[in-house]
Amino acid sequence: MKAGVFDSGVGGLSVLKSLINAKLFEEIIYYGDTARVPYGVKDKQTIIQFSLQALEFFAPHHIDILIVACNTVSAYALKEMQKHTKIPIVGVIEPGVLAVQKKVADTDSEILIIATRATISSGEYETRLRKIGFWNLKSLATGLFVPIVEEGLFEGEVLESAFRYYFGELGAAPKAIILGCTHFPLIAPALDAYFKHQSILIHSGEAIVEYLENVMHLTSRYPLKSLQFFASDNVAQLTKTANLWLNTSI
Repeated sequence: MKAGVFDSGVGGLSVLKSLINAKLFEEIIYYGDTARVPYGVKDKQTIIQFSLQALEFFAPHHIDILIVACNTVSAYALKEMQKHTKIPIVGVIEPGVLAVQKKVADTDSEILIIATRATISSGEYETRLRKIGFWNLKSLATGLFVPIVEEGLFEGEVLESAFRYYFGELGAAPKAIILGCTHFPLIAPALDAYFKHQSILIHSGEAIVEYLENVMHLTSRYPLKSLQFFASDNVAQLTKTANLWLNTSI
C-alpha cells in the first residue's frame, strides 16, 4: 500500500515518524510545501488554493491514501480536497479529537488546544470536542513554536521563554493538551516537563495511527520499501532534516 503525506513544511515529519513505526505502508511519498510555509498565518482561500495544488502534485504518484499532516489544512481545506479526488484523504483533527475521547474519561476535564492562529480561528477542534461533551476548553494560538522548531530548538532558554509567554497565566496544568500543529510533538518532552508531567499530550502522529488502525482498519504490517521526499523549495534541506528527526539515513 502506498501513502502520501502532505504538510506545509517539515512539521509533518512527526506524523511520518509515527506512520513508519506503525509499518502500515510499503511506500510513502512525503511532500512539504516549504516554499510557502507557514500556512497558519494565511487566509482560508489561500490555504485551499495551496492544498489543491499539493493534491495535483500527488496525482502522478498513484497513491492509495493521502494523509494531511497539517492541522491548518485539515481545518480549512480537507473537504475541498476530498471533492477533487476519489482517493481517501485523512486529516489530523478528527483523529486528535477521538484520541481525547479515548484518553480523557471525565468530560469536565480542562482541555488545552495549542495551534497556529489559523487553526485556532477555525474553531474546528472546539466544535468537534463540544459535540462529544467536552466544554471545558481553552485555545491558544502559539505560532512562535513553529519557527522555534524549524530552527531545531527543541529545548533551552528560547523555548522556555516562549512557554512562559504563552502559559505563564494558565494556573494549574490542564488534564490534556492537544498539540494542534505537527511541529509541536518535537517539543513535547520540553512541554511535558514544563507542565510537570501532569498533562496528557495528544500527538497528531499517534492519533493518526490509531485512526488508521481502528477506524479505517489498516492493520497489515509491511516492511517499508520506499520513502521519497519532495518539496516546493530546497528538498535537500528537507531530506537532511528528515534524516535528523527520523534518526535514519534515506
